[in-house]
Amino acid sequence: MESKKSIIDSAISTFKLESEAILKLIDHLNNDFIDAVNMILSSNGRVIVTGIGKSAIIAQKIVATFNSTGTPAIFMHAADAVHGDLGMIQKDDIVLCLSKSGNTPEIKLLAPLLKLSGNKLIGMLGNVKSDLAKQADLILNTSVEKEACPHNLAPTTSTTAQLAMGDALAICLLEARKFESTDFAKYHPGGALGKRLYLKAGDLAAKNEKPKVSLQAPVKDIIIEISKNRLGAVVVIENDKILGIITDGDIRRMLENHTNIENIKAVDLMNKAPKTIDKDELALLALEIIKKNNITQILVTKENQYYGLIHLHDLLQEGIV
Repeated sequence: MESKKSIIDSAISTFKLESEAILKLIDHLNNDFIDAVNMILSSNGRVIVTGIGKSAIIAQKIVATFNSTGTPAIFMHAADAVHGDLGMIQKDDIVLCLSKSGNTPEIKLLAPLLKLSGNKLIGMLGNVKSDLAKQADLILNTSVEKEACPHNLAPTTSTTAQLAMGDALAICLLEARKFESTDFAKYHPGGALGKRLYLKAGDLAAKNEKPKVSLQAPVKDIIIEISKNRLGAVVVIENDKILGIITDGDIRRMLENHTNIENIKAVDLMNKAPKTIDKDELALLALEIIKKNNITQILVTKENQYYGLIHLHDLLQEGIV
């Protein structure tokens, strides 16, 4: 069994090797990197990202990052490309090919076929004298001195360098396109950021019941209404006008302070100045109000009329908190 020190030392060594390799990529930034960014920006097509082995896995991540930041991209496995998948490449597409050696049989076969079809080829590679380097229109140099693997065999530092170069390319494209957080939300409508930017208070309230009682409702009716709707609160309504809110906390405090509750009505318990939010306001604002006032429910209105309730749990469930 390995000692704690040897395990930690091994991890530290890996971090140092890989972080140093990423920093050395700065020296590899040149006109080809600038031209690659501008080529993709001016293209009417997509970026087809390809590779084989571990490079193919990194290629898939780069595709995901491109797509989520405004650069249309598709992954194509280099081995599948020469067996029919080349058909996915359209005339305006740019191909980004990842390879550490640049000399694997699949890459050596694929590169000339891409050139024949007239597509621009960007090589992200670790060997600038390789076959791929000779075929590529532009080269993104991701060469590293050694792998983190002690045998210098398992792709570790080299794939980290590819990942970092892909991220740098994506971020440069994002900034050049002036891609904003609102644009990001369009591509991530189900994610936490997307929901923070587009989910409205009314969207959440519409999923809930609308618990309400009259001004003279007895304690029993109030408790039943709160329990039935599981929102921890009930709104006091009279002639369609919001008069107040009663929470489960108000009920507990009432029970602590009164032994005889038969004559207590909603009017005696309600908070006459409940915190409210318009249904068209962002749910994020509802969260801010809840946190600022140390409450767990907020009343949602539409044109000052009762629209619904939001509980803190609703916001938690949507991942907004």
